[in-house]
Amino acid sequence: MAFFEMTADCLREIPATTFAAAGIRERTDLQRLLRDQIGIVAADTLVIAEEFGDWEDCNRRIDLLALDKEANLVVFELKRTEDGGRMELQALRYAAMVSTMTFEKVEEVFAAYRTRLGKDGDARSAILEFLDWEEPGEQPFAQEVKIVLVSAEFSKELTTSVMWLNKQGLDIRCVRIKPYSDNGRLLVDVQRIIPLPEADEYIVQLKKKQAGDKVIRDGEAPRHEFRRRFWQGLLQYLVSNGQDWAQGRNTTKEGWIGFAVGKGGIGANVSMALGSRIRVEIWCSSDPHKHLFNALFAHKGEIESKFPGQNVSWESLKEKDANASRVAVYRAYDKEQVAEDTPYRTQLYAWISKNLTTFRAVAKQYLVENQDEEPTVVGDESSFEGSETIESNVAPLMS
Repeated sequence: MAFFEMTADCLREIPATTFAAAGIRERTDLQRLLRDQIGIVAADTLVIAEEFGDWEDCNRRIDLLALDKEANLVVFELKRTEDGGRMELQALRYAAMVSTMTFEKVEEVFAAYRTRLGKDGDARSAILEFLDWEEPGEQPFAQEVKIVLVSAEFSKELTTSVMWLNKQGLDIRCVRIKPYSDNGRLLVDVQRIIPLPEADEYIVQLKKKQAGDKVIRDGEAPRHEFRRRFWQGLLQYLVSNGQDWAQGRNTTKEGWIGFAVGKGGIGANVSMALGSRIRVEIWCSSDPHKHLFNALFAHKGEIESKFPGQNVSWESLKEKDANASRVAVYRAYDKEQVAEDTPYRTQLYAWISKNLTTFRAVAKQYLVENQDEEPTVVGDESSFEGSETIESNVAPLMS
C-alpha cells in the first residue's frame, strides 16, 4: 500500500522501508515505544508486564502482557519482519500458559513491573481504578485471553489461520505497523487489518448469538443447574416446615429467590452473595428516597435484637442499585456440601428459614402495616454514611 504526501502541486509518494533497514530493533525500540503508548495498537488496555515468562520448564517470554477493560488478559506479540513469521502459533502458546492467572497473580506481576520501571503507587489500586472496580472479584476475572499480533506485514498463511481461529471463538487481532522513510524521518502507518474496525459491532453480535446457541445445544450452564437444585430443595424444606407462603413458588436459575411481603416492591429474599455467602434480606426494590430504609432504621435496636448472635447489615445502596435498599444477614457456606441433600445443607436451610420468617415479620410490622402512611424519616442522609458496607463477620454453620 502506498503512502503519499499531498502538496499544492502533486501527491508525492513516500517510499516504504523496513524496520531493519531503518535500524529499528524489535525489543529495545519497537516494543519499548509501544509499551508506553499501547493505545496506538489496542485502545483501553493496561500493560501489566514486559518480557513475561513466569513459568516452569520454559524460557519463552511474552513481549507485552496487558488487561482490557473487561478484565480479560491480552497477549501482545510483536515482530518487525515482513511476514509475521509464525507469531500466531507462538501467541496461542502464551495465551494458554497465562489463562489460569488469578487477580492476585496479576497484581503480583504488575507490582514487579511497576517497580522495574520506577513507578510509584499501589499495583492493586491501579488495577482496580483501571477496571473501575471497588474491590477484586466484583466481576469475573480473566474469562478470556485475547491476542494482538503487531507486525510490519502478515503472510496470507498467517491471516488465513487467524480468521479461522476467530471463527472458532478466539479473539485475535492483527495490527500492521508499516514504516516509511521521508528524507531522514521515519513515519509509521498503523492499521488494524483483522478484524476490520467496521466489523466490531457485527462480531460482538455474532459472538452473543454463538454463545446463546451453545447454551441451547449444551443445556443449562452448571451454575444454573446448581442453583435450580438448591432453590428446589429450599422450597421443599420451607413448605414441609409449615411455611405456607412458599407454596407454589417456582424454582429459578438466578442467584436469588424472592418472596413478596405485602405490596410496593417489598420482599424477603435469599441470595447467593459474593465470597460463597448466603444472604437473607428485606429487599425494597423501589426505595429511591430511602423512606422504607429509614422506617426500618428508626427501629434498628429492636430489629437487631431479633437476630441474636448475628451481624445485621444496613445497606442503603446509595451508589449501586440506588433505587433500592436492603437490611440483611450473611452466612458463609460450602458449595460442594450443599450441592446434594446432606445434613450440612439441611442446617443451612434451617438458618435460611428462621431468618426469612423473622424478616417477613419485621417487614410486615414496620413497613406493610404502615404502607398507607408516609414513613418517618429519621435524621438526614448523613446519618447513614457507611451503611453501604456489608458486615463481614459471618457466624459459622450450626453444628
